[in-house]
Amino acid sequence: MSRTSSESQSSRRARVLAAALAGLAGLVVAGTPAAAATGLDRGDQVMQKKLDGLITKDKFPAALAAVQDGEGRTRHYTAGVADLTTRAKVPVDGRVRIGSNTKMFTAVAVLQLVGEGKVDLDEPIETYLPKVVRGKGIDGRKITVRQLLQHTSGLPNYTRWMPSAIKTRDVYRSPQDLLKMAFAHKASFAPGKSWEYSNTGYVLLGLLIEKVTGRPLSDELNDRIIKPIGLRHTYWPAKRDQMIRGPHPKGYGSEKPGGKLVDITNLDPSWGWAAGQLIATPSDVNRFMSALIDGKLLKPEQLAAMKDTVKAPGFPAGWEYGLGLIKMRLTCGDVAWGHGGDIDGYETRNGVTEDGRAATVAVTALPGSEKAVQHVIDAMDTALCR
Repeated sequence: MSRTSSESQSSRRARVLAAALAGLAGLVVAGTPAAAATGLDRGDQVMQKKLDGLITKDKFPAALAAVQDGEGRTRHYTAGVADLTTRAKVPVDGRVRIGSNTKMFTAVAVLQLVGEGKVDLDEPIETYLPKVVRGKGIDGRKITVRQLLQHTSGLPNYTRWMPSAIKTRDVYRSPQDLLKMAFAHKASFAPGKSWEYSNTGYVLLGLLIEKVTGRPLSDELNDRIIKPIGLRHTYWPAKRDQMIRGPHPKGYGSEKPGGKLVDITNLDPSWGWAAGQLIATPSDVNRFMSALIDGKLLKPEQLAAMKDTVKAPGFPAGWEYGLGLIKMRLTCGDVAWGHGGDIDGYETRNGVTEDGRAATVAVTALPGSEKAVQHVIDAMDTALCR
């Protein structure tokens, strides 16, 4: 997720990732120029060259990637530097802010509640959050849970009106603050009549989870997803926790595209909340996506609902949106499922195929041009198609 451009546009961006999780078997290709790499097969050289290009051509400070084959073996790649001042090496499988990939986790938690009979996808959000969703053309009695998950609710996206993170990086915002920001503006369209990416809907879904379970969203995501599938390097930052724990490359941002980069690693991520607050490693994102597609997180009926997609205007050709899940058509003709995320300092693109291939690519700044956007997507596509 990004507040600097419309989410539908930023969703056209891909991720370059590199990572080697301690104790995880796999090849590490860390910062080795593809042309000079020795002992690497052609596929590894092609992937490393893609990451190197993100540094030399698109001027990202760093890129890291974790690529899993159909047998579960993982290769890890890095390029660039973790710190523009010290020129430190990029940590293999370093932690990054994963932005809107958080939506997949939130959606899974909601769909688990559906499978438990505690939530109905086609019930109005009013049933669970009475009198919360109100505004000009906005009425929670007419917006269903499914429409919130699918971005067909018409709710205005609050990130359009977010001030620069560089100027407000220390500001804490509650979910209610985010809704107030959104509901000060009129609806984009009547519920179910169109499609538009809206972080606002996922803030409401986070509140729905808390209301139905009686527990904090962070606890539910931990107990339902993170712990059961062994995501040892994924966590929800505590209130007012601005740092990234563990090895990580610094994230950079600028006041305007192409401007001078400044260190934006430490910031209050509360403005993302259920739509974009999580921190993880590339390999953990792959592990999550694999568990999801393998049916380890949802019952068959709910997984099928999650994969039931609609057209998503503004996304790349061949991409469609389900319930917190993006269906992506790859250049090799295969289909991948994932999401991706944009947040100040970091962009990630990721996907998993039905036969178990998975890739997560991360860069340490938001793209400054449409070419850079596409190059990150190309890196993910290469990882899954090579």
